[in-house]
Amino acid sequence: MSELSAFFAQNPGVDMTEAFVVSDRFKDKQGHPVPWKIRTMTEAQNEEIRRSATRLVKGKNGAKVPETNSEDYLAKLVVASVVFPDLKNAELQQSYGVIGSEQLLKTMLLSGEYATLAQKVQTVNGFDRDINELVEDVKN
Repeated sequence: MSELSAFFAQNPGVDMTEAFVVSDRFKDKQGHPVPWKIRTMTEAQNEEIRRSATRLVKGKNGAKVPETNSEDYLAKLVVASVVFPDLKNAELQQSYGVIGSEQLLKTMLLSGEYATLAQKVQTVNGFDRDINELVEDVKN
């Protein structure tokens, strides 16, 4: 019975954070790259994000079928995982001339940096497969 206790809610590290340097362009006063902090999330949180990126569209014979926008899903997943910097901070958004966390992230990072961050978020959250494969699974 003692092995079962490992699965009790208080025992696994569900909400873990990890520091990760996304870009050498963001430096502290000493000139060192500032690491971002990303967190893990539960499947319930992931499911909510997936639902928010899914729309009903007309399919064959006029039936409505769910369709997940993979770019929207990935952006929402990354934003939900970033703990630091605070992407919801109005002052930070203003400094880039954008409104919204997803738009901020896409404006402040270069394409390769965004891809690296997205890959790290997926790895930290236990996704071993490509995001497109996951979206296909969600559709089925």
